[in-house]
Amino acid sequence: MTTADPLHTLLTQPRCSLGVFVPAGLHPVTAERRHLDQLAQAGAELFEVGLATEDAFLDGPVIQAAYHRALRSGNVLDAAVRAVGHAAGLRQTVVMTYWEPVLRHGPEHLARLFADAGAAGVMVVDLPADQTGRWHDAAAEAGLRTPRLIPRTTPTPDLPTAVAGASGWLYAPASTGTTGYRGPLDIPALADFTQRLRAASPLPVVAGVGISTPALATRVAPLVDAVVIGTPVVRALTTDPGQAPSLTAAFAQALRTSHLAEIRA
Repeated sequence: MTTADPLHTLLTQPRCSLGVFVPAGLHPVTAERRHLDQLAQAGAELFEVGLATEDAFLDGPVIQAAYHRALRSGNVLDAAVRAVGHAAGLRQTVVMTYWEPVLRHGPEHLARLFADAGAAGVMVVDLPADQTGRWHDAAAEAGLRTPRLIPRTTPTPDLPTAVAGASGWLYAPASTGTTGYRGPLDIPALADFTQRLRAASPLPVVAGVGISTPALATRVAPLVDAVVIGTPVVRALTTDPGQAPSLTAAFAQALRTSHLAEIRA
């Protein structure tokens, strides 16, 4: 990717950016678009739009429940394409999905659908090793980036293989648990992992999973190029959507505070 690429530009600015994960199809179209507008205004600089699937085994109960609610509402692929189309008009947008729906709909077909909707990329969180070549070829043909989730347990000698073919960014989970983890984070371990990723690849590093509070976002921000929040916003969107923008604004403010602290240091 070149420096003229908007996603690359966003992730290589001096400060840590804020990404917000939103599962597609959680609300009717008009409400969903309004929520995306409000989240963008509140400080979301990057959207991750989740394509609902039945077995989201890397996700915790909040996001799983949101996916199941979306599945009950109808055609989740159409819902995801609509959500991406709107989100991409507001901010850089990447689709988050599992391999099962990619395989079911066809990698080439799915890549073209999301590219035509305006997505900058698609991240398959459980991409099988034996399907990596096919998926990367399909995404490249459609002009999509292919961010990769790299487990922290990946041994250093295996990192070059793990990151091969990735584009857009590398995703470093802040917690080794599922999404929605609300406990303490091992910041030194995350720092060590991000350093190993940067030694293995020039791609930006993005962290999510377990960054449950603005205070934790402040601690993670100096280590990465973007912080993504998911479960806190999804919980709000599910129970009280009016709270989602103020929650997003609090995380955005935390990242600004972290950047100012770095400058002063």
